[in-house]
Amino acid sequence: MRRSAALSGVAVSAMLALAACGGGGAAPSNSTGSGSSGSSAKPATGGTVHFLTKADFSHLDPARGWDGGVNNFYRLIYRNLTTFGAAPGAESTKIVPDLATDTGKPSDGAKTWTFTLKDNLFFEDGTPINSEAVKFGATRGFDPEAGIGSPYAKLLLDAPKDYKGPYVSGDLDTIETPDAKTIVFHLKKPFADFPSALAMANFIPFPKGTGAAAAFDTKPIASGPYKVASYNRGSSLKLVRNPQWKAETDSVRSAKPDAWEWTFGLDPATIDERMLAGQGADADAVAGTIQAATVARVQTPQLKARSLSGLNGCTTYMGLNTTKKPLDDVRVRQAINYAINKDTVVAGMGGSSLAAKGTSIQPPTVAGRVDYDPYPTDVEAARKLLAEAGQANGFTLTLDTRPDPKMAAVAVAIQEALKAVKIDVKINNIDTSTYYEVIGTPAQQHDAAVTGWCPDWASGATFLPPLFDGRNITAKGNANLAQINDKAINKRIDEIAAMPDVTAANAAYGELDKEIMKLAPIVPLAYEKYVIVYGANIAGAYQSASFSGGIDLVSVGLAKPGK
Repeated sequence: MRRSAALSGVAVSAMLALAACGGGGAAPSNSTGSGSSGSSAKPATGGTVHFLTKADFSHLDPARGWDGGVNNFYRLIYRNLTTFGAAPGAESTKIVPDLATDTGKPSDGAKTWTFTLKDNLFFEDGTPINSEAVKFGATRGFDPEAGIGSPYAKLLLDAPKDYKGPYVSGDLDTIETPDAKTIVFHLKKPFADFPSALAMANFIPFPKGTGAAAAFDTKPIASGPYKVASYNRGSSLKLVRNPQWKAETDSVRSAKPDAWEWTFGLDPATIDERMLAGQGADADAVAGTIQAATVARVQTPQLKARSLSGLNGCTTYMGLNTTKKPLDDVRVRQAINYAINKDTVVAGMGGSSLAAKGTSIQPPTVAGRVDYDPYPTDVEAARKLLAEAGQANGFTLTLDTRPDPKMAAVAVAIQEALKAVKIDVKINNIDTSTYYEVIGTPAQQHDAAVTGWCPDWASGATFLPPLFDGRNITAKGNANLAQINDKAINKRIDEIAAMPDVTAANAAYGELDKEIMKLAPIVPLAYEKYVIVYGANIAGAYQSASFSGGIDLVSVGLAKPGK
């Protein structure tokens, strides 16, 4: 979901000085919800793990993609200077060294960061992974065409305002490479949690000069344990071992399977039937969360033993485009919030096993989050506000969504709820593979969009600033779907950024949540849950708090590869 799912545009000023230099605080203890903790079997070496899914990845190029599913996939073929730990629960939120020997050495009050690369690091073609490759990968995020994914490079790194990445503008002097193994980053402002930002996909290194014109979307250059053997867009993808990857340099990826195979374009109900049956190669398969109609069937001891469940750590919401009339009137936006029946939204998402009613912007898993409900369902209050705004007779609203059964049900629930206050909702379906790009382009936005947000790491700083700092509205890859640019919100974001204590800062974000919702730029709809069933021969499967509640792929393998 993240735009932290492919939602883009995070305000750097809001994230400064919020965490210890090691990066990555632990997730709250309720982040995984209830359910099985995962497969206790340890993977053996060999075999092929299959992944069954409806939709293809947004992008294989990590400068372009930035949703929870593809970020998880990236770790199989790419490496960063730092990355998330490979262990269940809160351990999966910790930032650990990857290509670097440690999580960096700050200087100049954390405005300058120095990293040293490990020995024996190579890309799949045998090219050494050196400091120039790290620099080149980081600067790709500035490219106006390629840099539509994670925004952290653009927001954190000191660069001229007109810098447009290595393909257009050439080298960036504020990233120094004094030798082949040393990289020195100069930031716009002190940022104590820079190691966490470096775990994001837009800092992945590549050989200098490669990857122009979307080349990596079809032919990536791997630095991780696997490389792309074949890729048929919308149909299939196969990974095989990257012989240039050295296990002794990588303490995160177990890389037990010999290969991975994705099958795209499957009907979700078909995926569920195959995962529950677990026959043949499907015993070696994993998939995403099951459909609502299937949940009740996952009750037998055999199925419970190979399932995972809990909160996915994200908020599903409807963004309201404040640049569109009459949504530019706060009373209209407040009325829409009052009119939406969250219980019918939860029912549409599959009931309480798959969702909880959304009230605040931040989900229960975010540190410092305040539990409150500013707009309980109240149709009369909605009608009164619409009348005050001169909209008693209603209006037509175009709602963007995806052709996904769950999202379709959410859109219909919204449509039915707003019908009661004479708002006619026209549902506009956008292809899943391009959905986040379209709604993240203000010129293509309609009145509203159903989307979601997951924090990039365990801090309130990665939830509110990306969505509501108006200073970072961009022409492409825009996360601020409401396009709200409120001086008071922007100022408070900066004030919280100046707080040196992470606990105090997260508490302040909890209070800012309430202030933002007075302006009603979004409608918090639900906090999604996941129920995942994996194959009986799958080993090493556990829920990751860093990948939207999904299975962390880097630890997965087969219990008996020859079975």
